[in-house]
Amino acid sequence: MKSLTITEINDLLAGELVGNTSQLITGPEELQKAEINHITFIGSSKYVALWKNSKACAAIINDNIALSPDENRAFIKVKNADLAMAKILRAFEPEPPTFDTDIHSTAVVHQTAVIGKGCKIGANCYVGKDVTLGAGVILYPNSTVLDETRIGKGTVVWSGTTIRERCEIGDYCIFHNNVSIGADGFGYRPCDEGRGLVKIPQIGTVIIGNDVEIGANSCVDRGKFSATIIGDNCKIDNLVQIAHNCIMGRSCIMAGHSGLAGSVTLGDGVIIGGSASIKDHVTIHSGATVAAGSGVMNDVEAGKTVLGYPAQNSKDMLKQWVAMRRLVKK
Repeated sequence: MKSLTITEINDLLAGELVGNTSQLITGPEELQKAEINHITFIGSSKYVALWKNSKACAAIINDNIALSPDENRAFIKVKNADLAMAKILRAFEPEPPTFDTDIHSTAVVHQTAVIGKGCKIGANCYVGKDVTLGAGVILYPNSTVLDETRIGKGTVVWSGTTIRERCEIGDYCIFHNNVSIGADGFGYRPCDEGRGLVKIPQIGTVIIGNDVEIGANSCVDRGKFSATIIGDNCKIDNLVQIAHNCIMGRSCIMAGHSGLAGSVTLGDGVIIGGSASIKDHVTIHSGATVAAGSGVMNDVEAGKTVLGYPAQNSKDMLKQWVAMRRLVKK
C-alpha cells in the first residue's frame, strides 16, 4: 500500500503546512468517512464543522478558511482545495489492469493494420483492415476498432467500446466501457406511399480531437455527410447522446443523460447540465451554460446561462418561478 508523509504531500502541492502529524497517510477520504491514516479536504466553510468529529490526521483546506489544527493533526492551505484534491488522487491512484502479453492470443488483428510501438490489445479484441493505432494505444478486452479508423497515441479504449469504420481519434483520449463511436445517425423519411420509412444513408464519419474523455454507454453518431466533430479537451459524461453532424468546440462539458440532436453546434467552453436536451440545428455559443434538465429550442448567446423547458435566460426564468409561487400562496 502506498503511503506518504504530510511533508511529502505538502511538497507535491506547494502549499502552506500548518501544524504537523507523524501519521503516515495511505490515501484521501471524505471528512465523515476518514480514518486516522487518511487526508481529507475542506473546500468550503460549510464543511468546517465536520472537522471536529473527523478522524482524519490531515486536511487540505482553502487558504481563506480560518481553522486551527489539533494535536498531531495538520492542514495544508492551498488556493483551491478541489484542484489540490485532483493531485492527491493522482498520487494515490492504483495501477491499471495489467497485460500479460502485448497482443492477446484471442485478439484478431487484420494483417493490414498498423500497430504502434507499445500498444496493448486485450482478449477478444478486433482490429480491422487498414486501422492505424498510434504508439501506446491500449485496447482493453472485448473492444472493437473497424476498418480504416485512425487512433492517436496514448489513447485508452475500455472494454465493450466499438469504434466504427473510418473514424479519426486524437491523442490521449479515454473512452470508458461500452462507448459507441460512429454508429449511424438517426435519419428517416416517410415513404412516397406513406406506409413506411426510408432510411437515409449515413456516409460521413466522426472526428475526435486530443485529450477527449467519453463516459460509459455514451454515443457519438457519424455524420450523414462530412463529420460529427468533437474538439480537443471535451469531457463527456455517461449516457450522453451526440447525434449526426454535431460540432463541439474545445473544452466543452456534457453531464450525464444530456443530448444533442442533429447538427447542433457548440462553441468553446460550453457547459451542458445533466438531462438537458438540445434541439437540432441550434447553436450554443462559446462560454454559454445550459442548466440541468433544460430544453434548448433556440440559439444561445455567448456567455449566457439558460434554464427551464423551454430554456430561456436564467434570471428571467427564476423570476417567473418566484411569481408562480406567489400566485400559488394566494
